[in-house]
Amino acid sequence: MELISPPQRGFPLSRGYLAIHSAPSALCRHLDWALVNLLGPSATLSWRPQPLLPGSHRAICEWRDREGAGADLASTLRGWHYVRFEIREESDREKVLYRYTPNLGIHRAVIDELGSVLISENQIMHALAQHDDDMRETMDKALGTSWERELDQFRRVDLEAISQSQAI
Repeated sequence: MELISPPQRGFPLSRGYLAIHSAPSALCRHLDWALVNLLGPSATLSWRPQPLLPGSHRAICEWRDREGAGADLASTLRGWHYVRFEIREESDREKVLYRYTPNLGIHRAVIDELGSVLISENQIMHALAQHDDDMRETMDKALGTSWERELDQFRRVDLEAISQSQAI
């Protein structure tokens, strides 16, 4: 296993956040190894049961690395078909959101400081060239509406766990 060395001076840096919303228990160790291989030994996942899918787990991780590490991580994780995840990567150049579900595949979007999806001129021009129903579908795809709907139930599990721990 080859470890990636820390970024050298002059390389743009980014910071990121990985939320694995669900992964089968049998894949957890493999995902740990993949994360360490890409981001180094300081990147660790703390696995907790995912109550929405018995036999699966969830985890989060934050990192600081070279710009583009989020794209590499998304490319690697999407190879594990039964994993649902979101990755946010922020650099001086842009903020990017990657989302993946087994049903929908991968979605990449540029986002602003508040996490709103930014649609490019090319995406808008493509959508406008479609018929009404096709345009609506194209805009929904550019915004990641289906990914948002599917992953929202998994996000709520973490929010409920936080509110329960604060109530204690």
